[in-house]
Amino acid sequence: MQLNRRKLSFVVILLSSLVLLRLLPKADLALAYPSSRIVTASHGELLRLTLASDDQYRLWTPISQIAKPMQQAALLYEDRWFYWHFGVNPVALIRATFSTALGTRRIGGSTITMQLARRLYDIDSRSITGKLKQAGLAIWLELRYSKHEILEAYLNYAPYGGNIVGVGAASLVYLQKPALQLKVNEAINLAVMPQNPNKRLAENSLPSQSLITARTRLAQLWLAENPQDAAQLSTLALNLPFKNRKNLAFAAPHFAEYVLRNETGYVVNTSLDLYMQQTLERVLTKYVKTRQDVGIKNASALLIDSTTMQVKALVGSADYHNLGIEGQVNGVLGKRSPGSTLKPFIYALALDQGLIHSASILKDAPSNFGVFTPENFDGRFNGPISAQDALIRSRNIPAVSLASKLSKPSLYDFLKLAHIQKLQSEKHYGLALVLGGGEVTMEELAQLYAILPNHGEWRELQYLQNSQHQAPIRLLSDEAAYIVLDMLRRTPRPDTFTEARPAIAWKTGTSWGFRDAWTAGVFGRYVLVVWVGNFDGASNPALIGIETAAPLFMRIVDALRAQQQDVGAIVTRQPANLQRVTVCAASGDLPNKECPLTSQAWFIPGKSPSKISTLHRTVYIDSRTGLVVCQPNEFSKPQVFEYWSSDMQSLFKRAGMPLRKPPEDICNGVSNQEQTLNIITPMRGVIHLQRLNRQEPLLLRAEASASSGILYWFADNALLGQTKPSETMSWLPPHAGKFGLRVVDANGNSDTREITVESVE
Repeated sequence: MQLNRRKLSFVVILLSSLVLLRLLPKADLALAYPSSRIVTASHGELLRLTLASDDQYRLWTPISQIAKPMQQAALLYEDRWFYWHFGVNPVALIRATFSTALGTRRIGGSTITMQLARRLYDIDSRSITGKLKQAGLAIWLELRYSKHEILEAYLNYAPYGGNIVGVGAASLVYLQKPALQLKVNEAINLAVMPQNPNKRLAENSLPSQSLITARTRLAQLWLAENPQDAAQLSTLALNLPFKNRKNLAFAAPHFAEYVLRNETGYVVNTSLDLYMQQTLERVLTKYVKTRQDVGIKNASALLIDSTTMQVKALVGSADYHNLGIEGQVNGVLGKRSPGSTLKPFIYALALDQGLIHSASILKDAPSNFGVFTPENFDGRFNGPISAQDALIRSRNIPAVSLASKLSKPSLYDFLKLAHIQKLQSEKHYGLALVLGGGEVTMEELAQLYAILPNHGEWRELQYLQNSQHQAPIRLLSDEAAYIVLDMLRRTPRPDTFTEARPAIAWKTGTSWGFRDAWTAGVFGRYVLVVWVGNFDGASNPALIGIETAAPLFMRIVDALRAQQQDVGAIVTRQPANLQRVTVCAASGDLPNKECPLTSQAWFIPGKSPSKISTLHRTVYIDSRTGLVVCQPNEFSKPQVFEYWSSDMQSLFKRAGMPLRKPPEDICNGVSNQEQTLNIITPMRGVIHLQRLNRQEPLLLRAEASASSGILYWFADNALLGQTKPSETMSWLPPHAGKFGLRVVDANGNSDTREITVESVE
């Protein structure tokens, strides 16, 4: 009885020790060697397999990601009794010893666990001492790890020739597929390689005789247990076209490097669509080659799915391997002046702040904004122009004028909220920010344009197939985003000069000095941004958005659509609160009865301006005197005149389109120009900076009717001088601070404005 208790206690202690050994903290076998990393496209295609830090291709692959036939083939060839022994198979060792001693056939007696121990502990097993050490450590591994963990580690650390280690890397290099997709015939080929990897390594894509002999023997063993697989293990099926390291994928290099640098994990499953990527690369490379005669050497492109914000294609340069154009630089990440590509967001903010609706009439006339005097790209002025046309035709003056009238958020505030990085202070840019005075990356610009189809919400870019999304940030109303998108899709294509069908909403940009040409836009569910230029910032007169970037943009869109990679029409919906209203085409206001021509405008109830037009007025002219009469009589006839402001009258005249001068509307107390006197410059709400070492005068100009006579200018009640309507006067503020500026005409009409002057170094 006492003896039985001792035996029982011994068994309990032994079992407890074994359990304790298994439960104690232990080294993670996956970390025994450094691993390569893999980048895959959205459908599993290999983009990049990196070398591990020890210059081996070794990709740690969980056993759940290794095909069952591969696991079974390895066990059948290397260790059929793997699940029955404790790390050492005495029968196999004895058989191997006798076979070697008799010289009949040299075979190994090592189990899978022993092979793993030799690699993990760097054992030389050619001696008896080494063999005993190998066996002892194999038993130790069995005590510490499960069979599942041991088989997993063996498949990951087995040699497959050269610097290729593990079935994960071998499958990708030799067969160009992940280990999970291995078929029976492929598993048979790979399973025999670790036994003699350098001899059985396929050379020049042809299997060696040693490999043929070994796989034939294993195939026979497999068929003995799995006769149903005979068709998969025929001589033809076994003869696989092996690849080598020279055939390893090196796709989307800028994209792959970006995610490897910014993401973790051995396997990085990305959002990139390889088919779209190849389309962008092909079109962009061909386009740059055709434009080399005008000095075009480089370009970048970024394509995202606006519904998911996933990056679908990214081309960082025209040729990654071309050192002459710094091809390995990723242009998508570079900070560049965006030119006019930010203008749509000025109009969106103006829509939200009730400054305009889509058909509001803006002034495209010579204007001064403090010391900032912008010009249009073509050096001309259009006079009155609708907001939609001003955006489509990229007129600078209306955009700057709108930006100067924005309250909060300003364009600067909007860009900060949209996560535009490395912006300097708002004072640093002033209104020049409207025309590309700041810098953005292609990533940032793509996120901005995605706000439009995403109903006014900013969302973060996604590079991975499955990733956590940051909460969206509302920056525009749904209505403003929809209107701007609708305005942009009216832009005629640069090749056909008609609106695109299906619709494309797009905008170009050209940086100061012709250093960057841009086109950004929305088509279908996608946002595309294209940049053409030089990474060294060299100027080139050919770098004009509409002439250089827009054709490339359109070619990419056309190529994607031709290959049916685009869903067609822009994916969006009309907001329920948005209305179409009739406005007077000439004034942009609600039509009065005299308005001869009307048009349609998008109108946001509660926001959009809604005054009645007074541009067209009916007056009665006495046929005998040609004068206006207030009481119609038998000699009077009604006539409709356009009552434009004096600056517009002057602009029409300079453009060679003088308007018929309307008479004084004395009956309604309205002059033939405008009843009120208006200061045009300096602008309201603009801080005027004066340099300490070089002071520049402010330009004072007001618009009034001809009957106003001389205009008198005052600053804090001190007379500055006098001008005629539309004439400009220079004034140098005596010091920094706030000034009350006032202009008075001969009839006693006046206008006032407070301005702020600051001194800077």
